[in-house]
Amino acid sequence: MTAPEKRTTVHTFRDDALGEHDAVGLAEAIRRGEVGAAEVARDAAARVGDARALNAVQADLDVPARSSGGGGAFAGVPSFVKDNVDYLGLPTGHGSGAFVPRIARRHAPFGEQFLSTGVTVLGKTRLPEFGFNATTEFEDEEPVRNPWHTDYSAGGSSGGSAALVAAGAVPVAHANDGGGSIRIPAACCGLVGLKATRGRLVANEQSRPLPIDVVNDGIVSRSVRDTAAFLAAAETHWRNPKLPPLGLVEGPSERRLRIGLLAESPTGVPIDAATGAAVTETAAALERLGHTVEPVRVAVDPRFTQDFLTYWGMLAFLIAVTGRRLGTGFDHRRMDGLSRGLRADYLRAMHRTPAVLRRLKRSQEGYAAAFRGLDLILSPVLAHTTPRLGRLSPAVPYDTLIQRITAYVAFTPLNNVVGTPSLSLPAARATDEGLPIGVMFSARPGGERALLDVAFALEADRPWRRIQDVVPAS
Repeated sequence: MTAPEKRTTVHTFRDDALGEHDAVGLAEAIRRGEVGAAEVARDAAARVGDARALNAVQADLDVPARSSGGGGAFAGVPSFVKDNVDYLGLPTGHGSGAFVPRIARRHAPFGEQFLSTGVTVLGKTRLPEFGFNATTEFEDEEPVRNPWHTDYSAGGSSGGSAALVAAGAVPVAHANDGGGSIRIPAACCGLVGLKATRGRLVANEQSRPLPIDVVNDGIVSRSVRDTAAFLAAAETHWRNPKLPPLGLVEGPSERRLRIGLLAESPTGVPIDAATGAAVTETAAALERLGHTVEPVRVAVDPRFTQDFLTYWGMLAFLIAVTGRRLGTGFDHRRMDGLSRGLRADYLRAMHRTPAVLRRLKRSQEGYAAAFRGLDLILSPVLAHTTPRLGRLSPAVPYDTLIQRITAYVAFTPLNNVVGTPSLSLPAARATDEGLPIGVMFSARPGGERALLDVAFALEADRPWRRIQDVVPAS
């Protein structure tokens, strides 16, 4: 008989200025004068230091840290920016060792929208090279660790942000999603992660010129109301007139929804038992709350997975060609094994680019057809539960690694291609190792309100497991 696995859990919740507040609660405490913004920033910086074993931080700012200098829904709330968006005065490294990053001379346009919510930025979080991987791991550096169990992945590519929020170091943090990179780490770390409709928020600078803009910026949070408050606050900075206004969603509506249950991956990837059970239990909870749940299938081209990888490879190819714009001394040969493998695959498939783009753009037809008569679709976030560190490392031989990634990331990329909103929520059950399992809801374009409605209802019905209850503060 083998000895039981030793589990190391890291969290920083304690009786200080942050307490157990989410971002909305902390901002309210600051507005009421119960705590000061400078005190909150200092205590958050101390928590970040206590979470250093997670390896989640790329760059720190001196405390007192920089704030937006104004009001906003999150005025004074400490947060972090992911290290693939420019933040004035800090380098933007994109998780790569292939170049020496330059210091940003201005905030990125989305960075301005993020700051408009009032957050106080403490620094930047780590991501895998160029955000390509579903885990935040590196060839020659320590990985970002999952605070629920430090031998496991925190997900990717927004793994650094998710680790800090889950550990209680900050209430919310910036994240972005080009194939699941908000929803995957949210699922791994027991958080709320919403990828908005394409165009709902200010466009990402790197992805805006692409033939299919697959990247959306946003946040990861510990509560549904924080995600709702962020979207409402961001909308006051800039709103896309082509989409219906969202406003502040403050709780579930009385409306009863028709929800499709997608229990099988559209790409045919098998789902493990724990993940399947989490989705089935969520469906039962929805029915108990009065919603209608029925099976649904989403038809995608059998070549979708390979087409998405070809598109991902095109991004790696473009980075290799234009990398000198990112910093000095760029050398594509120093890109990690995943980036080099994606680039090499694309060089072999480059001639198929027009056909790949046509097929990917047609994916919206199958997606729209699946929604006939439905308000939302419920599915897993990932095909199996959170892997151990090392399984998806870029040091794994490329052919093995890409098979493992596609057997894991089987649900999230479709929303990026189609441009539709999608939300990861913690399920009621955990893995045998005590790790969270995520479930995913997807909607029509502009359907964030329906996503938040059902999220508020599930959060009230079955509050998320809290890491501080699993391991009390010492």
